[in-house]
Amino acid sequence: MRLRHAYLLLCLAGIVLPYWFLVPWVREHGLDLTLLCQELFATRIGAFFGLDVFVSAIVLFVFVFTEGHRVAIPRLWMPVFATLLVGVSLGLPLFLYLRQWKLDDSAAAAR
Repeated sequence: MRLRHAYLLLCLAGIVLPYWFLVPWVREHGLDLTLLCQELFATRIGAFFGLDVFVSAIVLFVFVFTEGHRVAIPRLWMPVFATLLVGVSLGLPLFLYLRQWKLDDSAAAAR
């Protein structure tokens, strides 16, 4: 299995696992963002994880644009959109997949 295929499997896990818990919550409460934030920050440990994810997302955006431009990766909007839609659990492996695909193609072209 190539590394980029492992990243694709991680993309799948990054979609399924978070939404496994989000979808039932949305069914019960609707898309109530105020309640979502209240429940996320209801405890110190929840706030810890919530803020950790927010900071990780910002770091990921910086990484996507700096590394993406350095390696000339097309479609850099995809991991940003994926992060906003699902989270870092999808955005990061998707970017790593796109990056590895570009690196593999560059290595093949250099042969």
